[in-house]
Amino acid sequence: MNPERVFVVLREPHISEKSTLCTEYNNQYVFKVANDATKNEVKQAVEKLFKVKVEGVQTIRVKGKMKRNRFGYNRKPNWKKAYVSLAQGHSIDITAPE
Repeated sequence: MNPERVFVVLREPHISEKSTLCTEYNNQYVFKVANDATKNEVKQAVEKLFKVKVEGVQTIRVKGKMKRNRFGYNRKPNWKKAYVSLAQGHSIDITAPE
């Protein structure tokens, strides 16, 4: 994989209550990824960037919400997230700056 593509594929970690529970109990991490990213690209990007062993990747397309403001309704853009399962004994510290 192209080294620049790694930073295009992985946008940011998605931190929510559900993603925190996935991290604690299932050793899964959740990332916002590019809309055109494939599972294989996400796997390679996580392995290359964090130097861990990835067992599996599940991706989901999230539909953008309708929001109302003083000009009417606006629709937030659709986005894609990936649940990345790591091998036993591997972990990622997402909250610590490098």
